[in-house]
Amino acid sequence: MRCLVTGATGFLGRHVVRALLAEGHEVTALTREASLSLEREGARVALGDVLDRASVEAAAQGAEVLLHLAGGVRHRGAATELYQLHVEGTRNALRAAYEVGVPRTVYMSSSGTIAVSRDGETIADEQSPYATEVVRDWPYYLSKIYAEKVALQAGALVLCPSLLLGPGDERMSSTSVVLRFLNRELPAVPPGGINAVDVRDVAAATVAAVTRGEAGQRYLLGGQNMTVEAFLVALERVTGIRAPAIKAPQVVSDWTARMLGALEDIAGEGDESVAYAMAGHYWYLDSSRAEAELGFSARPIEETLRDTVASLRSRGPLPEPTGLLGFTVSKLRRAFQSGR
Repeated sequence: MRCLVTGATGFLGRHVVRALLAEGHEVTALTREASLSLEREGARVALGDVLDRASVEAAAQGAEVLLHLAGGVRHRGAATELYQLHVEGTRNALRAAYEVGVPRTVYMSSSGTIAVSRDGETIADEQSPYATEVVRDWPYYLSKIYAEKVALQAGALVLCPSLLLGPGDERMSSTSVVLRFLNRELPAVPPGGINAVDVRDVAAATVAAVTRGEAGQRYLLGGQNMTVEAFLVALERVTGIRAPAIKAPQVVSDWTARMLGALEDIAGEGDESVAYAMAGHYWYLDSSRAEAELGFSARPIEETLRDTVASLRSRGPLPEPTGLLGFTVSKLRRAFQSGR
């Protein structure tokens, strides 16, 4: 089928383009800048922006399915920008597809629109309500909720993956939790729970959604539900790096997030506080509907972590910690190890 893909240069987008081409689909990638790498893989590149409806309409001519993956991952100080990109960008892309007669649309949302709570016993499914109150201070997820509503009202099939891990995250927007572990930036184990999924498995489900699944419905895509402690122990097994021995109680985790938030407000930058706040929540979900209707299957977390770590390390020296707490912990550990 002839597919138009937005967000094709992102972590997930590149895997989706590669998987579509491998299945024999024709791919046009809407990008803001030329991409020789996408062209070398066999995609046609159309210059444009999801905020420019005319450029999307031009790129969508003759397409049989729109795969709208474009988005940005930022957590503080970007509410207006994220609303424009996610909500208005989604409205533009879907409207453009409708105007030129694209018969099928797939929108890439996030499990964080519904699968996040303070309760470790809650496991979300597609009928769960939006987690608006839980994410009200996290503009990324709040904007994803609004965008998902737009997409569902327009009759798009909506995919909601959990935390994406795996090889090829060049911007390290999604795999930063693994990078923090490798840099030994984590002072303690947060009290929450996590669900991570391999980017390659989500790409395979996205290709399946080109021809399978029900329009106007959403599908959760996730791996194993596990506590943050179990996740860090799995990373320890893969890397040989010791996981933090101290477990942070909920009250300490919440206080740390607030403290970091106040310091980031003073500095006018940073989003480490949001990462610590999110780690104190539970992101559990049930992917059985996607398994039944899309043929979705998640590989073992150990395989995903091995490939994530190998990909990060293959680029040479790891980037230095940038967050206040991560930098402080890393600095103190180096001083202790050197005897200073």
